[in-house]
Amino acid sequence: MADVETAVADAFRAEWGQVVATLIRITGDWDLAEECAQEAFALALRTWPRDGVPDRPGAWLTTAARHRATDRLRRETVGAAKLREAALGPVPDDPAGDDSGVTDDRLRLIFTCCHPALATEAQVALALRTLAGLSTAEIARAFLVPEATMSQRLVRVKRKIRHARIPYRVPPAHLLPERTAAVLGVLYLTFNEGYSASAGPDLLRPDLAAEAVRLTRVLAELMPDEPEVLGLLALLLLQHARRATRVADGELVPLEEQDRTRWDAGEIAEGTQVLETALRRRRPGPYQIQAAIAACHATAARAADTDWAQIAGLYGELRKHVPSAVVELNRAVAVGMADGPLAGLALLDELKLDGYHLLPATRADFLRRLGRPAEAAAWYAKARDLAPTDAERAYLTRRISETVSVPAEPVRRSGDPRPTEESP
Repeated sequence: MADVETAVADAFRAEWGQVVATLIRITGDWDLAEECAQEAFALALRTWPRDGVPDRPGAWLTTAARHRATDRLRRETVGAAKLREAALGPVPDDPAGDDSGVTDDRLRLIFTCCHPALATEAQVALALRTLAGLSTAEIARAFLVPEATMSQRLVRVKRKIRHARIPYRVPPAHLLPERTAAVLGVLYLTFNEGYSASAGPDLLRPDLAAEAVRLTRVLAELMPDEPEVLGLLALLLLQHARRATRVADGELVPLEEQDRTRWDAGEIAEGTQVLETALRRRRPGPYQIQAAIAACHATAARAADTDWAQIAGLYGELRKHVPSAVVELNRAVAVGMADGPLAGLALLDELKLDGYHLLPATRADFLRRLGRPAEAAAWYAKARDLAPTDAERAYLTRRISETVSVPAEPVRRSGDPRPTEESP
């Protein structure tokens, strides 16, 4: 049974987006497509232990989901026309049958989902939910909004697609650029969820992060002259290079404590080269700036060699492109590391990020370095209560224990809450 559960989990990661996309093309109904896909995976869990895992799990799941959709539509008189369409047989989405130039199936689906008639945030959220298989809660956390709010947004965008009859198809090559920004957003947030999970026991979801890197590489090959595409690829490579050192014994390892000899030197070299290529285009954007920040970390031989002043300056540039509280928190971390914890605390006082655990974690670290352990421990505890994963809670628990045992005098070592530079 365990082998079957693993096979279903693998099929979910590999096939979910394709199964849902096929049903959307057939039925034109996003909710029905997701529901029938879920039913197909549930059916696999019941029948594969008896019948064995099929040679082509994706084809099996697609057929099962289509049968479910056909049965549902047959029971609805309003579904008669859709049923006739579904009965015509397979509706392949053959890359050779259009002039998009996008040959990777998963990337084609993302471009399809990112229709310019929808708001960019709606495009990204819908693609993350429908194609990447992220839960509504995970997407809500990525956008820093309540789950109920994100659920309502997804309902509204699906309603708009249905009422406006927005087609679900890959655009031709000359229309790809108008969808690129949203596609980059999907890849960026997909990687983020794989790099730092929004909930659960594990901080990392390696398959998700690796797939985001792969798709971004494919996109860079398709659009080699787009500096922001290159910027995102550089950013993901530089962050992904540290994956083997970010968790040890079930606990988050902050950037300062990571074993830099175990970072992937090949990915760092490639990411740095890709960033240099992007910057030569002289069209800076937020992904290139974030990649430059990641490069400052990745190329520092020791934590003490990190150029925090340059990082603070880069965050000052980034906030011109992305004026958000998270960026301001990043900048506060960098300023605190460059100019001292009092400077960082002054910037934190201006921020409002309710429910975001990195804000109290950062405040706790600044207080610890100022030799105020009781206050630091209290803020570490608040951060622990908000932390979304077991690995982060374990790290913050250790920090509390270490902090309460420190005498109330200045601590001279540099600080290390997990800086928000950890997340691209």
